[in-house]
Amino acid sequence: MSRVKPGQRAYLTVSRETPMGYMLDSEDGEILLHKNETTQELAEQEEVEVFVYLDNQSRLTATMHMPVVEEGTYAWVEVVDVNDDLGVFVDIGMSKDMLIGSTDLPALESLWPDVGNKLYCTMKISKHGKIYGKVATDDVMKAMAKPAPSHLFNREVTGRIYRVLRVGSFIMTEEGYVGFIHESERKKEPKIGALVTGRVVNVKEDGTLNVSLLPRKQESMDEDAQVLYDYMESRGGVMPFWDKSYPEDIRTRFNMSKAAFKRALGKLMKEDKVYQEEGWTYFKKDK
Repeated sequence: MSRVKPGQRAYLTVSRETPMGYMLDSEDGEILLHKNETTQELAEQEEVEVFVYLDNQSRLTATMHMPVVEEGTYAWVEVVDVNDDLGVFVDIGMSKDMLIGSTDLPALESLWPDVGNKLYCTMKISKHGKIYGKVATDDVMKAMAKPAPSHLFNREVTGRIYRVLRVGSFIMTEEGYVGFIHESERKKEPKIGALVTGRVVNVKEDGTLNVSLLPRKQESMDEDAQVLYDYMESRGGVMPFWDKSYPEDIRTRFNMSKAAFKRALGKLMKEDKVYQEEGWTYFKKDK
């Protein structure tokens, strides 16, 4: 018989079958392998590989469904539930989901992952034998990354946010490159685990990337012009802003820089949709 610990794989022998499943021999007594946790029918005295963990009543239990992540290994796992008090639960390929505690998530709950987002994490075992998840550190992510080639400049990349800071967010691309998204290169801060697509604005000497989530200038101008047009339309065709308005007022109202505002306003004026007068911008009457 083998001595087993929760959070580990073990080869155990079937001692008997019960209505609920199979009882497996171990030095710590019999361990239940529920029928829902089997991948095939078993016979008495048959040896089977299982993963052992503690159930909700802190009893040793076994499964033949091996987790995709274990102690010492890492994998991308999907968030299946968010609990405001505890943290998030992720699917690791077992019937029991794994908890990643709130202390291992961003301090701002608004940056916690949504259901469907994915986190790169490992499994840990508490001193009481409970399994829990631990998000990979920045060192772990950078150790698995590969250097990005210089021809990626101005190309689009897609990846997942794995770390969020006040000054920006870190991304691991689908190709395995590490990138940084500065706070000035996004309109909204992405959540950890979110899948995002951005444009490479710099390939650094160390092989990491600087990535922007902002649209290209022409796309941005079209989008910003629509924002201004919609705002004016909601106010009856007039707004108390023009190209000499203060940058901070523009930022507060439209969440765009003065340069972007002037480009968008210039586009509307060029299209003959608006005109400016004494600090205000108006729709043209015949438009």
